[in-house]
Amino acid sequence: MKSPAQKRPTGRAYLLILGSVLIVTAAIVTWIMWPRGPTGRADPDDAGQVARGGMVYRQYCASCHGAKLEGQPEWRIRKPDGKLPAPPHDETGHTWHHPDGDLFLLTRHGLRPPLAPNGYKSDMPAFEGTLADEDIWAVLAFIKNSWPPRIRALQRARDEAARRR
Repeated sequence: MKSPAQKRPTGRAYLLILGSVLIVTAAIVTWIMWPRGPTGRADPDDAGQVARGGMVYRQYCASCHGAKLEGQPEWRIRKPDGKLPAPPHDETGHTWHHPDGDLFLLTRHGLRPPLAPNGYKSDMPAFEGTLADEDIWAVLAFIKNSWPPRIRALQRARDEAARRR
């Protein structure tokens, strides 16, 4: 006669083991495949990326944000439709207050949650499907290249802090 420790597992035990293995496998696959956010980089010191970004900016962004990144007049005052005019992207605006990842997502998906409150109205279009991710990063490099060293350093610190979160 076999001792209780030598008994073969029952069908129920096999199902428990199989279920546990499937759950662990699904958790591992989910962790590996889970989107980690933007992975590109906007390098204001990369002349090629900045040049590409300048071309893309002039074609898709300058009509609202200005040829010299100056934004629209009175950009802090809501228009009659409740929307804000396009802000400047030079050092006088607030673009540099945001980490690169947020700027990328805002450009790709438009100004919507979680980057804006629910119901926020904006003329900022989503460029997903219009611009390749590399073009969005290039535009950000172009914008950052226009900032003076002090502003670049402040934005870099904010960006690094956001990446550590």
